Amino acid sequence: MSIRNTSEMFSERVREMRSRFGASERQWADWRWQMRHRVTDAEKLAEFLPLSESEKNGVRSASRIFPFAVTPYVLACLDENDPADPVRKQYLPTESELQDEDGEPDPLCEIDHSPVPDLVHAYPDRVALCITSRCASYCRHCFRKRRKHEQPPANAFERAVEYISTHPAIRDVLVTGGDPLLIDEAELMDKLERLRGIEHVQVLRIGTRTPSSLPMRITPGLVRKLRRFHPLFVNVQFNHPSELTPDAAEALRRLVDAGIPVGNQSVLLRDVNDDLDTMRELVHRLLACRVRPYYIFHAQLVEGTAHFRTPLEVGLEIYDGLEGHTSGLAVPLYILDTPYGKVPLSRSRILNRDENGFTIRGFTGKTWTERNPISRLKPLK
Repeated sequence: MSIRNTSEMFSERVREMRSRFGASERQWADWRWQMRHRVTDAEKLAEFLPLSESEKNGVRSASRIFPFAVTPYVLACLDENDPADPVRKQYLPTESELQDEDGEPDPLCEIDHSPVPDLVHAYPDRVALCITSRCASYCRHCFRKRRKHEQPPANAFERAVEYISTHPAIRDVLVTGGDPLLIDEAELMDKLERLRGIEHVQVLRIGTRTPSSLPMRITPGLVRKLRRFHPLFVNVQFNHPSELTPDAAEALRRLVDAGIPVGNQSVLLRDVNDDLDTMRELVHRLLACRVRPYYIFHAQLVEGTAHFRTPLEVGLEIYDGLEGHTSGLAVPLYILDTPYGKVPLSRSRILNRDENGFTIRGFTGKTWTERNPISRLKPLK
């Protein structure tokens, strides 16, 4: 898999894309300008990328069901002449999204774990609070695609705060979405203040993909405001080394320099990062940016994502190829997320494997069988 976006290559690509959008350097560096100029349909996309009629039809048909938008910045990150480009695969819809026999809208049963709208309480001491369904660019592998069709009540945040306030066992709140850094900044600070004001909430976390899809959102002003909420952690998602552009590295530097620990959560994606060399390069580059490789997620059984899924064995081989062969800091846990919680995948956690799937044991002792039919998946390399 090609690894692009050296500093020189990326600068040239940005200049080209800026010219096509007719943007000044100042406009390009403004995250609000980037959001206003997102590409959201096949016809507009074809103005910036050479697309075959088949590719246009794929964008049209898939985006009718699953949301599609990409920032100009993301367009600058991908290879316009290579349909197999790993960044392109993550963001551009294809007809493959309509060919999925096993995918489900809510494979983690988050709705069943939601005592109030937008709040997921699946663990004893922590919750995930979704405060928006909006993203800068929509990942084709997103496990919350269903949120496009959900309409939570206007008082969802108030109900979530009340729930957290009356459950003193909750010490950790993950603020997520969508991407929480895309809501109005004053509103975001107000929400974080409300959560920080709950006495038993010790840790706040923010889940965002803006450092990889809209790094200009990580402004010095935003970082100064976020510093008020320590202990605050930020989880980001980089899936391929090509996403670690100079702009992305600068966004990460601003967060880390502000004393905000940053962890990366990759998703194992077929033909994007499902080989040891790519993943090794990714985790090494992340550490160079002072970002801790935290998780590699086994791809979820989310509707429209069959073309991204890999056999379990691919992830295990990558994990085995990292563990002991590079610094322990560079070895993320290989994780299967289940309705019973996240389970680190290792040889000892796997109770059974047959041609249809595998059974694992979770932290509570409960078992879970994940469909992972060998016959439908990409063979081992």
